[in-house]
Amino acid sequence: MELLLARLVNHHPQRPFLERELHWTTAGKRGESRLQKKFNEFYLEEEFQILWDISLKMGTWPVQMDGLLLTKRGAVIIESKNINGQLHFDEKTGEFYRINLAGEKAIMEDPRVQLNKHIRFLTQFFKMKKINLPVSGLIVFTAKDCEFASKPHRASICKTYQMIEYLLRILQAFPLEAENIKLGKIRKLILSNETPYKQPPLCTHYFIDPKDLQPGVYCRHCRTLSMQRDKRSWICNKCGVNDASAHLLAIQEYFTFVEPEITNQKFREFCGLESPAVAKRLLTKLDLESSGAAKNRTYHYRE
Repeated sequence: MELLLARLVNHHPQRPFLERELHWTTAGKRGESRLQKKFNEFYLEEEFQILWDISLKMGTWPVQMDGLLLTKRGAVIIESKNINGQLHFDEKTGEFYRINLAGEKAIMEDPRVQLNKHIRFLTQFFKMKKINLPVSGLIVFTAKDCEFASKPHRASICKTYQMIEYLLRILQAFPLEAENIKLGKIRKLILSNETPYKQPPLCTHYFIDPKDLQPGVYCRHCRTLSMQRDKRSWICNKCGVNDASAHLLAIQEYFTFVEPEITNQKFREFCGLESPAVAKRLLTKLDLESSGAAKNRTYHYRE
C-alpha cells in the first residue's frame, strides 16, 4: 500500500481512501503483534499448539483466523480487533458501533458475527476430517485506548491484558480431554490444508487506472521513484544510493498492482527504462516463467 501511494499523485481521488486503508491495516498488524507477544505468557501443564494467521477453505467458503489455540480439551479461535474509542454492543438491535475521541459515531460489523462464522466453519472442518474436538472462540480488542461502554453478557470479549485469563476460562468450560487426540497431527493437517488468500491486483481491487501510476524505480532509502539505470546497477539521482536489485521490487510492484504477467515493453514503461536490451537481460536473469517469442514474450511468476 505504501508503494502504491508512492506512485499516485497527491491529488489522486483515491488517495484519501487508500491512506485510511493503510492506517487501518498498519494498526491491525500492530494489534496482532501485541496479541502474539501477550500470548507468550500463556502456559498449560497439558500439551497445546498455537497457530497464527490461518487461512482455510471448504468449497467456496474461505476463512482467515488470526489465531488458533489447540488443546486436547478443545480448540479456541482468537480474533484480533484493533479499534479505539468507546465501543458499544447494543443488545436490543444487535448493532456494534464506536464513538471516537471527537465524539463521532461509526457503525461497524459486529465481530461476534465473524467469530461465530469461523466457529461454524472449524466445527464442520473437524467433522469432515473426523476430529472429535469442540470449538469455541475469543475476541481480543488490542487498541490501547479502547473502552467498553457496553458489552454483551457472557460474551467472550476482552482486552489484550485480559486474554490469558479468558482463554483459561474457556478451556475450563470444555469437557474433559477427548480420547485419541493427537495435536501434532491436527496441526499438520491444518497447515497442509491452508489456502492463502490470493489478492487481486490492487489497481483492480481499488478501481485505479494503471495509467495513473507514475513510472520509475523506487529507492528504498529516500522513498522516491528516483532510481536510474547506470551500467549494471541502479543509482538514486536524489540521494545517491546504489542498489543493483532495485528492479526486483519494481517487478513485484507491477505484478501486485497491475497484472500477473509482464512484457519487455510494459517493464520499460513501468520503470522508465529506455533500452529493450537491458530490460531483456534483467527479465531473463530472473526465475520467471516465460511464453511466446521475441517481442510477444511474456513473463510471470512460477506456480
